[in-house]
Amino acid sequence: MKRLMLIAVLTLLASGSLGLAADVVGIRGATPLDREPRAPALPREVTDDRRQMRNYPEQPPVIPHSIRDYQIDLNSNKCLSCHARGRTGESQAPMISITHFMDRDDQVLASVTPRRYFCTQCHVQQTVVQPPVPNTFKDIDEVMAESRAKPPSQQRRP
Repeated sequence: MKRLMLIAVLTLLASGSLGLAADVVGIRGATPLDREPRAPALPREVTDDRRQMRNYPEQPPVIPHSIRDYQIDLNSNKCLSCHARGRTGESQAPMISITHFMDRDDQVLASVTPRRYFCTQCHVQQTVVQPPVPNTFKDIDEVMAESRAKPPSQQRRP
């Protein structure tokens, strides 16, 4: 019986009768899988140097300036020319976090730890772009405010 049911469902899916696959439009848009979609235009960079509010604790801050042509490799890290501990006085840039000086055993080092040296593996440049998937994320302040606004009969109790 299970085998018969499986065959029926697979037949319906293959024939398109259920209409599931026809309604789905992914990030590729309507481009078939055997073709390469046209690359989207590069989004406009945010270059106002204003710090963005973080959405959750421990979120790496976004980069509010252009990093085009920044070199970050084993021999050079352009980010550290402004954000290193010894350079923030003249650059007025925020110093990198103390966590970037800790090794995996939480021992504080005199310089940036190798595991935190490649900035763009966590920090991204802020751009002006519509997300490909709608975002319904609410931070804890919004959740708490909504909870307080509800009548007591609708509030959840622990």
